[in-house]
Amino acid sequence: MANNDKKNNLVDISSNSQIRKVYNKKGRVKRILCIVFSIIFLIGGSGMIYVYSLLNSLNYKEIKDDPASTTPTVSDNNTGDVSGFTVEDGELLQDSKVLNVMLFGEDNHDADENGRSDTMIMMSIDNRHKKLKLTSFQRDTYVFIPGHDYDKINSSYTLGGAKLSIQTIEANFGIKVDRYAVVDFDSFKKIIDTLGGVDIELSQDEIDYINYQMYKNGQVESPKTITDAPGVVHLNGQEALWYARNRGLSKGEDGNEIGIDGDDWDRTSRQRKLLETIFDSMKEADIGQIVSIVSSVGPLVTTNLKKDEITALVTRAMTYLQYDVEQYYVPEEGLWYYDDNTPAGSAIRISDMEAQRKKFAEFIYEDLFTNAVNAQNSAE
Repeated sequence: MANNDKKNNLVDISSNSQIRKVYNKKGRVKRILCIVFSIIFLIGGSGMIYVYSLLNSLNYKEIKDDPASTTPTVSDNNTGDVSGFTVEDGELLQDSKVLNVMLFGEDNHDADENGRSDTMIMMSIDNRHKKLKLTSFQRDTYVFIPGHDYDKINSSYTLGGAKLSIQTIEANFGIKVDRYAVVDFDSFKKIIDTLGGVDIELSQDEIDYINYQMYKNGQVESPKTITDAPGVVHLNGQEALWYARNRGLSKGEDGNEIGIDGDDWDRTSRQRKLLETIFDSMKEADIGQIVSIVSSVGPLVTTNLKKDEITALVTRAMTYLQYDVEQYYVPEEGLWYYDDNTPAGSAIRISDMEAQRKKFAEFIYEDLFTNAVNAQNSAE
């Protein structure tokens, strides 16, 4: 990659000028009106006042160093209007009806240091196509980290937390990330327990893995705390955490005698499956139950979502939970290979970055992106 690209932090996301930005400017007044009317129509009267005041009092660990340059919209009004959806040079892809929120699962860390990010998933609330989209980023993907040269993508979190991780994703893949939320391991367990646990389908290998890790780490007294047969199993917070961290276990690793097939691709698949399972379990919840859950888990989440944005998202939650869930991962199969000789050690190299950017953009923005690119091709 040219040195000029590094200096510009790779804002120019492709050597192909057709792949650029979708940028939509909205007035603050319109955003506020969307939020207010969403609350009025969903809740109404004194109920609206109660919910707003409750959500406004939540103790979210709000971050001040906001990497987002614009306030994202949370409107789900699908009018078919695509004005402002243009493809321009040197900018990031963005659509006013798609909200991209990075979800980071963080290993516990010292107060003065960033931990390691075991989970990097972008949740896209696509109000244009009525979908929730979950995109995992493989943690060993070899990318350019602004200000730090090339390294594995999860190193961006260790070097600069959520802010640098978002800058890295934007610089390499060209998609605008609007907001983020961080949950560490302890908070993750508390959130699952607050939800009453989670019912998820497990294989025998997955049951064996959870049992092994629970016993090995002194979290249970029995080596077989889960005695259920393969199928839908109820997991508490600690068990769900081991499920989400499962990437297999080589026989003899840490002295174990079992050996379980798996890799990091399997782990990210489990993480997306866990989120989708939680979404499904909440489909029948009413607004009161959703507000109660949010008020309980709020203090466990670090986020740069503003309180008015959280309020708007929560009041539209019953709508979003009815959306279809689709999954994706970066890099896509066929566009990567293992390289054992990088300065960071064995890593995942993307063989065709331009193709990967296109595939990612098509997943997030679908026909809107494709049509915009085709229109530009015709114009040229």
